[in-house]
Amino acid sequence: MINNERTYILEEELLLVRHSGEIPEVALHASLHYLCKDTEGPRFILGDEELRSLQDAALERYREIILRDLNVTNRDRSLFRGIKRALHNWYRFARFSEKIGCPYEDFRATAAQALLTFLQQELEDVRSGTRSSSVNCSTEALVSFALTLGTDMTALSGEWACLCEKSV
Repeated sequence: MINNERTYILEEELLLVRHSGEIPEVALHASLHYLCKDTEGPRFILGDEELRSLQDAALERYREIILRDLNVTNRDRSLFRGIKRALHNWYRFARFSEKIGCPYEDFRATAAQALLTFLQQELEDVRSGTRSSSVNCSTEALVSFALTLGTDMTALSGEWACLCEKSV
């Protein structure tokens, strides 16, 4: 196999992982299986740099979908999954990052700010009557997520809990 063909195959798999669906780690594992183990695949032995590139693509996809669901401008779009999904994806992202030994504190700060910005706008819109709340998780889940991210909820008025779904 010529080097250009290997490069092409790896680039294709990087694109698949980077633009995967809702669980990037599944796409990564499918790519690794195809690249290394599948009898119909190229049966590569990946170098550290090649593996890291694929892992980085999965991490970038996680970041993208977390921020998508913490972006207030997406609330009325079909791609929006809400804070509940951002919360689940955050925990998947954090576990995956830890598993591969990749620090994520910078992104934690980015996600914390995105959550705060979302909640500030959501509270303003709900208070003004221009919309009903799109927060699709319980108060407990939101507080847990905010604490995990390090979001400063004191920047919001005490009324933010009215945005949440009621616990059952």
